[in-house]
Amino acid sequence: MASIADFYAGKNILITGATGFMGKVLVEKLLRSCPDINALYILVRPKANQSPKDRIDNMLKSKLFSKLKEVSTDFQQKFVPISSDLMQPGLGLSTEDEDMLKAHIHVIFHCAATIRFDEPLKRALRLNVAATQELLGLAEHMPKLEAFIHISTAYAHCNHKHIEDVVYPSPVEPNILLSSLEWMDDSIVDDITLRLLADWPNTYTFTKALAESIVNQHGEKFNTAIVRPSIIVASWREPFPGWIDNLNGPSGVLVAAGKGVMRTMMADNNAVADIIPVDVVINLMLAAGWYTAVQRPQSTLVYNCTTGGVNPILWGDIERSVMSTFKQIPLDKAFRRPNANFTSSYLSNRFWNLFTHKVPALAYDTYLRLSGNEPMMMKLYKKLHKAAGLLEYFSVRQWSWSSKNLDMLKGQLSAEDQQNFNFDVGHLNWLEYMEKYCIGAKKYILNEDMADIPAAKQHLKKLRNICYTCNTLLLVFVWHIFIAQSQVANDLWSYMVSSSFA
Repeated sequence: MASIADFYAGKNILITGATGFMGKVLVEKLLRSCPDINALYILVRPKANQSPKDRIDNMLKSKLFSKLKEVSTDFQQKFVPISSDLMQPGLGLSTEDEDMLKAHIHVIFHCAATIRFDEPLKRALRLNVAATQELLGLAEHMPKLEAFIHISTAYAHCNHKHIEDVVYPSPVEPNILLSSLEWMDDSIVDDITLRLLADWPNTYTFTKALAESIVNQHGEKFNTAIVRPSIIVASWREPFPGWIDNLNGPSGVLVAAGKGVMRTMMADNNAVADIIPVDVVINLMLAAGWYTAVQRPQSTLVYNCTTGGVNPILWGDIERSVMSTFKQIPLDKAFRRPNANFTSSYLSNRFWNLFTHKVPALAYDTYLRLSGNEPMMMKLYKKLHKAAGLLEYFSVRQWSWSSKNLDMLKGQLSAEDQQNFNFDVGHLNWLEYMEKYCIGAKKYILNEDMADIPAAKQHLKKLRNICYTCNTLLLVFVWHIFIAQSQVANDLWSYMVSSSFA
């Protein structure tokens, strides 16, 4: 078989969700490792005062594309921006753009989705299910189409403890649900959402399960595949270690812990935290597109893209790695010294929430009010607790996934492709990776200068001294009250003092 790069040479590729975290990495990897592709057709939702081309130009200003710019000077000519809105019928495409896509596209990577766990069901269905259905309908009229790769989630069927690399039966018939909810008022849909979700924890995983069913139905008409990544986090190697550009999922918790804002979170320290580097997912997607087009499997193949079964890391390991890194390489202007604690005890988490989050937040907001500033800490903790609460379902449980299809695909790759499109996490050193992840959050999310680390360390020392002083004063205060209330303690204290100066 031709190599992966040779396969994509001369191809026209359609990408949805290209301006998102994973989509950007896909675009960069394609242009850098498959330089002979003909064109990238990018579906982009226009924003106020920004055309699709403007949004792509802004995307290319990201540090992510710096390595690509060193090896290619004309890659921007390969972009074909297409104005599209997945919330609109027909994906919001003009007739001219629709005809152009039908005539030219060879491979589709469908990455676009709402990843909000608390998205209202109606909107989640529109973005994750109806839009997928409409894109598949468009793909039916593409005579040159060789592969349709759909990006799902490893938690689409989290109602199972062990998840096979197969398409499971849909919890409900997607078309019936879509048509039924179409006429309902949003308030009615909200009222019945919990009943519809049943064993699914949120609208994201539920609608992703429905979308898989729709993709599978079209597998008889053209070549389809489904990639199921677990919790996607910073890059491992490509285009450079630790790249991350958002606070979604664990990244927000990681930054909050590094700033000393978050001190407690619900997580089982002994449970596997199935996080997966974004570049691993992208390499698997490109390999899956190649294999699907070249081998033309008889049915939709599912690739579970996870780490727990091959090279697991526990939530407790993540906690220790993050705290260790941020004490050595601290974030600028930390609120407190990093000292987070993961616990699977609800009562313990509530206790530490009160005394390490809410009480300090109230004290700091009071200080801000007295100094004439707008209070902010309680608002911040409200958002932080909401984010941690959404992650909680996945941080106190663990799953296992089959990897038969992924192992088969890895065996189909040449030695060169295994190196250039590596999705084998067996050699991932978690300790080194977590350090790069933390540094990436500092550099690429917070835009902090590494040259300021000495000042950040000095700030942590000041915070440590303040903490020690406050704790000492609190201890003396409590001890004083205890002595005042107890004659025995008072006599003991007098004896110790007199003995010390005898």
